[in-house]
Amino acid sequence: MNEYILLMHDDVQDAAKASDNSLWGDYIRQLHASGQFDGGSSIGHGAAFKQGQAGALTPLTGYIRIRADSLEAARHFLAGNPTYEAGGTVEIRELPREE
Repeated sequence: MNEYILLMHDDVQDAAKASDNSLWGDYIRQLHASGQFDGGSSIGHGAAFKQGQAGALTPLTGYIRIRADSLEAARHFLAGNPTYEAGGTVEIRELPREE
């Protein structure tokens, strides 16, 4: 099984929905019930840097680690994610295994 990280971006269309603690609680319980949840956290304020400029990227608001058989299987974990459901971007990236 592969490991993935879901990165929530700060570009939601419905901020109230994206920050609803009840929705996040339901979503985290759903992840726990799957047996494929490996943790996560909100992310505080910071800055993105690129040579010669700063802040060009959409800030991240949090991350979730999951396990899934494939990227397609990992996409199923978007359902119920308050950032995704509020019209925001959730980026899914595979965490490569060290060999």
